[in-house]
Amino acid sequence: MNLKRYLTWGPALRIGAAAALIATLAACSGTSRPKPAELPPNVGLMGIKQAWTLKIPKVEFPLATVVNGDQIAVASADGTVVVIDARAGTEVWRANVGAPLAAGVGSDGRLVAVVTANSELVALEAGKVLWKERLTAQAYTPPLVAGRRIFVQAADRTTSAWDGQSGRRLWSQQRTAENLVLKKPGVLLAVGDTLVAGVGGRLVGINPANGSSRWESPIAAPRGTNDVERLVDLTGTVSRQGDMVCARAYFASVGCVDTARGALLWTKPAVGADGIGGDDRYIFGSEDSGAVVAWRRSDGERAWQQADLLKYRLLTAPLAVGRSVIVGDTTGLVHVLSRDDGKPLNRLNPDGSAIAATPVLAGNTVVVVTRNGGVFGYRPE
Repeated sequence: MNLKRYLTWGPALRIGAAAALIATLAACSGTSRPKPAELPPNVGLMGIKQAWTLKIPKVEFPLATVVNGDQIAVASADGTVVVIDARAGTEVWRANVGAPLAAGVGSDGRLVAVVTANSELVALEAGKVLWKERLTAQAYTPPLVAGRRIFVQAADRTTSAWDGQSGRRLWSQQRTAENLVLKKPGVLLAVGDTLVAGVGGRLVGINPANGSSRWESPIAAPRGTNDVERLVDLTGTVSRQGDMVCARAYFASVGCVDTARGALLWTKPAVGADGIGGDDRYIFGSEDSGAVVAWRRSDGERAWQQADLLKYRLLTAPLAVGRSVIVGDTTGLVHVLSRDDGKPLNRLNPDGSAIAATPVLAGNTVVVVTRNGGVFGYRPE
C-alpha cells in the first residue's frame, strides 16, 4: 500500500512526529504492489454502446465530476472547466480559471465552483469567472453549491460558506486541525436543510445558516500509536437514500447514518481508500485488494464479494446503475458487474489511460473521465 500518494502534512505537524511518520511512510511504500490478476475474455452479457466522446486537458489528480439533471461539470488539472449536455454529448460552455486545480468541481446547474492549487475558491457562471477568494488552507474536497451559496471544507478543518453571486464570506467555523490530512476528496453534501460534512472519522450535521453543529455521528475512530496509524477520515463519494447517508472511512470501515436524527445505523470493517456507491438495497465499495463488496443497506451485512476477478487492481468507487455496478481501474478499463452477485457483465476500454474519477450517471448516460482527458458517454443497448 503506497500511502504517499494519499497523504500530505497538515498545518500543525510536529517535528518529532514527522521523523516517525517519514519512516512509516517509507516502510509502507517500499513494498511493490502485486501484479493484477489476468482478466478472462470479456463475456459481453450486457450490451453497452459509446454514445459520444469529448476531450479536455489531462486529469492528473482525481477531480470529481458533478451531475445536475442531464448536465455534468468536469474539470482538468490545468484549470479547465467544462459543462456538458450528457444527452447530446455537446459542450454547454468551457472556461479556464487561470491556475491548476486541487479540488473540483461543484455545481447547482447554474453556478460552478472549483479550488485552485494556490488555495483560491473560484466561482463561474455561463463560462465566465464571477469571483475568486482566498481560503485559509488548501482544499481537496469539491465545493458544494446549494441555495445560492458555496460551501467549502479545507484541509485545516475549516468549513466556510460564501455568497455565490458576490463571493462574500458568510461564515467560517474551524475545528482542531490534524497533523496529517488526506490529499483526497472528502465528504460534503446537503440533506434537506442540513449541511453534512466528513470531519475526521465522523459525519457532522451543520446548520448552513451559521455553521453551528447539529449532531455528530462516528463511522470510525482513531487507533494506533503514531499519526499515520491514527489517521481516520471520510473520503470520496457517498450513497444517499432519503435521510440515510452511507460513507467510507479511509482504510477503516463503511457505515450508514440517519441524518434526520444524527444516529449511527451500522458500521462494518472495510479496507479501501475511495468512496462508495449504492442503491436502495446495497452499498458497494472497492477494497485495496481489488475486491468489490456489496453490503446490505438495511443492516450492513455482506451480501456478496467479487474477490478474484479484479484482484490487485486499483479501482475507483463503484457506480450503481440498474442491474449493474460499474467501476474503473488505473489500467484504463471499465468493469460492468452484476449488482446481484458481482459476476462480470461487460468490460470497456475508453482510451487506454487510467480512469480518473468515479463514473457518474447523467440522465440515461454513464459518463467516464480518463487521465488523458477523454470524456465518454455510454448507454445500455
